[in-house]
Amino acid sequence: MTEPDTSHPGGAQAGAEHGGALPHDTRLDGAALDRLRPLAFSVAYRMLGSVAEAEDVVQEALTRLSQADGVRNPDAFVTTVTTRIAIDVLRSARVRRESYVGDWFPEPLVGPVTSNQPVAMAAMPPDAAAHAELADDLSTAFLVLLETLTPTERAAFLLHDVLGFPHSDAAEVIGTSEVAARQLASRARRRIARQRGAGAGRAGSAEPGSGEAPASAAPVRSEGRSSGQQGDRPRDRPPVPTGEQQGDRPGERPREQPGRRPGDRSGRARADELVTRFLAACEEGAVDSFLELLAEDVVMAGDGGGNVPKGMSIARPVTGQVAVARLLATFVRRGGPFSFERALVGGEPGLLILADESVGGGLIGTWAFEVAEGKLVGIRGVINPDKLRHLGPLADLPRIQRWLRGPGRRPPRRGADAPRGADAPPPAS
Repeated sequence: MTEPDTSHPGGAQAGAEHGGALPHDTRLDGAALDRLRPLAFSVAYRMLGSVAEAEDVVQEALTRLSQADGVRNPDAFVTTVTTRIAIDVLRSARVRRESYVGDWFPEPLVGPVTSNQPVAMAAMPPDAAAHAELADDLSTAFLVLLETLTPTERAAFLLHDVLGFPHSDAAEVIGTSEVAARQLASRARRRIARQRGAGAGRAGSAEPGSGEAPASAAPVRSEGRSSGQQGDRPRDRPPVPTGEQQGDRPGERPREQPGRRPGDRSGRARADELVTRFLAACEEGAVDSFLELLAEDVVMAGDGGGNVPKGMSIARPVTGQVAVARLLATFVRRGGPFSFERALVGGEPGLLILADESVGGGLIGTWAFEVAEGKLVGIRGVINPDKLRHLGPLADLPRIQRWLRGPGRRPPRRGADAPRGADAPPPAS
């Protein structure tokens, strides 16, 4: 695959309009590359759902950019190269994910609740840690839906519907025709719509960014890539991502981008309130307290990847208001050396589950909440250590398991003194 031809007039013009045009014989310095790192990461992470893989792709894309001469539009260059590399990485990753133990969820991006820019905390040195703004289209629920798409469908959909590229420019990035790119994005929308409809009719047409995520709480398995599908074969075509047209056709009103609609603030406030009530329910430890927060068809699922001690992760999804409420109530009544910390998980209100210093401290896992119509419709926990290393020091799970099974374990407490729970509920058979 050849590198993008940034001498194209459209690409140069776009660079000038956005202050990104460079002299033809200039290579980018470290500061310029650092400016592009968040853009490259936002593309790579949306494509892959993996922080580690996204960082590798970003590094490769920026290395190619640093070695390229005559780059007139660095933003276009890095977007194109990042997307093309990510497509190849995703094809091999999909094979591995098919044999993954249990449900596969994306590696969570986490940030403080007061920030609109969650990052993968403590993932890298300071010069590499400034990841892109985390819009609501990076929510766990949305990324799980994207797993149902082929690599090129995912690229076409993200470039057009999320990043605002015209289909013609998306086609140049992917390496296909404009007609094929339009078909790929359309097919992706239909597949996502089917998954949302299968999740529930309760949320209607809720979109990422509304503060009430699409109703898709059930874990989604990736579908295999159709052989011979148009657009799956890379083609060495220069990119022209000007970003001038966001609609499907000339003159069409630009698409509203996820995370940028007027209702975001009120929706986020409602979701924050729901998390507050959830924490209060954890303190009470009563089934009825959880029932008030859960939708009738709520789904609770966990991603341990087969890498956690037995009994510390959900073996399979638990479905239904009563079943999930009982599971949560039983779990918090057990007690344990854990605590919750509020955070944004995937851009949406969620919780970090932290081990007490008595068992060594560290991060146990994350809970991502999916909200629709004022109720929790999905709770996704990630406890697989391999998916949490970018977030900082991890808890010693075997040590916690020994504590839970040890003879000196504290009896369960209830009421206001009850300890706040962790990601791992009791064993789920």
